[in-house]
Amino acid sequence: MLFNLWSLIATLLLFSSQRANAQTNLTEVLESIVDCGACLLAIVPLQGLALLGDDIFSDAFVEVCDAAKLEDPDVCSGLFGLLGPIIAHDVLSIDAVSTTAERLCDALFGFCANKTPQPFTVPLQPPSSPPSPPVAPNPRNRPFTVVHISDVHIDRNYTVGSEANCTKNICCRNYPDEAGEPILEAAQPFGNHQCDSPVDLADSLLEAVNSFNPEFVIFTGDVVEGDIWETTQEGVTTDLTDFNAEMLSKITATIYPAIGNHDSNPVNSFPRNTTNPADNVQWVFDTQSAGWEHWLGSNASEQVDHMSGSYAISVPDRNLMIISVNTQYWYRQNLWLYDSNTFQPDPNGIFAFMADQLQAAEDKGQLVWIMGHIPLGKPDTIEDQSNYYNQILQRYKDTIVGQFFGHSHKDQFEIAYSDYDNQIAANAVGVGIICPALTPTSGNPAFKVYEVDPDTFGIMNMRIIFTNVSDPTFQKKPTWSVYYDVREVYGTLVGLPETSELTPAFWHNLTEVFAANETAFQLFNTHISRGGAVTPCDDTDDCRNNTICDMRAFRSQNNCDVDAGGFTLRRRSASGGSSQGQDASECEGTGIREVLAKIQSNLWARRK
Repeated sequence: MLFNLWSLIATLLLFSSQRANAQTNLTEVLESIVDCGACLLAIVPLQGLALLGDDIFSDAFVEVCDAAKLEDPDVCSGLFGLLGPIIAHDVLSIDAVSTTAERLCDALFGFCANKTPQPFTVPLQPPSSPPSPPVAPNPRNRPFTVVHISDVHIDRNYTVGSEANCTKNICCRNYPDEAGEPILEAAQPFGNHQCDSPVDLADSLLEAVNSFNPEFVIFTGDVVEGDIWETTQEGVTTDLTDFNAEMLSKITATIYPAIGNHDSNPVNSFPRNTTNPADNVQWVFDTQSAGWEHWLGSNASEQVDHMSGSYAISVPDRNLMIISVNTQYWYRQNLWLYDSNTFQPDPNGIFAFMADQLQAAEDKGQLVWIMGHIPLGKPDTIEDQSNYYNQILQRYKDTIVGQFFGHSHKDQFEIAYSDYDNQIAANAVGVGIICPALTPTSGNPAFKVYEVDPDTFGIMNMRIIFTNVSDPTFQKKPTWSVYYDVREVYGTLVGLPETSELTPAFWHNLTEVFAANETAFQLFNTHISRGGAVTPCDDTDDCRNNTICDMRAFRSQNNCDVDAGGFTLRRRSASGGSSQGQDASECEGTGIREVLAKIQSNLWARRK
C-alpha cells in the first residue's frame, strides 16, 4: 500500500505539472498496457489523472481518441465525455492491486480475463419434498400462443434521404459533420442494414405481432438506438415513454417487458445501490414502472420501481409466474460494477429476489418463466453472477420451465447442464432461448412465436417470423412471414416425436446433429441472421466446434470465448478460431471497449 501511495503521489505531481501534456502522458499509459500486469500498473497513473478532475480526465481520453483518427470527433468527445467520469470514479474507488482492478482491466482492455468465478453460495431453501418436473396430460390440451420481441433499437432521428453509408456506428440520420456532403446511399423509408430501426419499421413489427393474436407478449429489452456517444437522460426517457405508448396502442395482448442495457444514460449505466446516491438510475425504473403499470398492475410495477427494474407476476388464469430480471447488474460493460474493492455477489439483491419468488412459486405449485435481456452464457456476462444464477437454476430446475433473452440480436440458444463436464441430453436441465432483433444492423428484422403447452408451459413449437430487407417491396410495406418452423426444420433432424416439447434434451440432441452434419450446421448459421448478414463459419478455424461449445454454455465460464486483450476476442481452442457465439459487442456496436482497443492497436502499430 505504501508503494502504491508514493506512486500515486508521484503520478499526481507529474500530471499536475504537465497538465497541458495530459494527452501525451495518457498515450504512454495506454501504449504500455500490453498484458494484465501492465494494466494493473497503469491503474496508478490513471488514478493520478482522475484526481485532476472529471473534465481533465475525460478530455485527455478525447484528445488521444482524436489523435488516433479512428473515430469521428463527435464520437470521441461524446463517448469519453459520457463514460470518462465513470472510469475516473472507478479508479479512484479501488486499489490498483485488487480483484476489482483486474475486472476493470478486463472490461476496458480485455486483459486479466478470468473464467473462474469467485466462490459464493447463493442462500437457497432446500425443497420440502423431492421436486419433480411437470407432466402433461395425455392427450395434451390445445397450446396457446406467445410472441417474443427484442432489441427494437428505434431511431427517432432516422431521416429518409439521409446518408445510409456513413462513418459512424449507425447511419440514416442528419449528422452535423456530414452537412453538405453528397449522398452516396440514401436512407429508405423502412430501414437499412447500416441503420437502426425507423419508427415506421417498429410500427410494422407491432402490427405483425398483433396479427398472431397472442395470449401475451414478452419483450426482452433495448429500446434506445445505438448512438451511444450522444445519448441524454431526456432523450432516453422519451424513447422509453414513446415505445411504451406505441406498444399499448398497437398490441391488444398483455405485454411483459424487461430492461435492456441500452435503456439508460450513459449506455450500460446501472449503478449499484452501494454507489454514491447522486449517481443513480432510478429515473429509468420510475419511467418503466409508470409505463408498464397498464400491463403489470400496481404490485409488479412497484417492484420495478423498488427492485432495480426486476419484477414477478402471475399470468392471469394460468398456473404460471413470470420473473423479469434486470441482467445489467451482471453485465461486464456496466462500468459502475467496478467502483468498490468489496466483493458484491448479489448486486441490488436480484438473486435474493429471484430465490424468494421461485420459492413462493414452488410452494404454490406454480411454474415459472424467467426473462431478461442478456443471456447468461454470453462472454459479456460476468462469470461470477452467471455461476450464481446457475445455482438458482439447478435448485429450481423443475419449477423453471422457460428462459428467454435477447441482446445478441441473433437467433440462438444456450443449454444448461446439471454437469457441465458431462454434456449429454440426460443432463440438459434448461435452455435459454434468444430472440433476434428488429434492428436491421444484424440481419433481417425478426421475432419469435411460441406455441405453449397450457399445463407444463413448455414450448411445443417455435416459428421465426421475419421481413426481408432485400425484398423489392420492403421499402413500400414490409411483409412479415415465417422464416422457418423449428419443429419442421430441426425436429426432423433429431426425430422429435409429434407430441414432444422442445425440451433442453431436444436442443442438446440438435447440437449433436450440428457436430456431425455440416449441412445442418450451415443451415443454423444462415438462420442466425435470418439470411440477412451471413458470416462464414466452417471447420477451418474451429468456428463450428466453438459455436457448438457456446450453444452448450448457459453459464459463461463454460463458453469458448476468452478475451486476450487488444482488438480481437479470441477462442479457448488451440487454433484460436472464432465462433458465431462471439458477440460480446454485437449489441454495443462501437463501444468504449472497442474504441480503446482500436486506439491501442494503432499505438502498437506505430511503435513497430
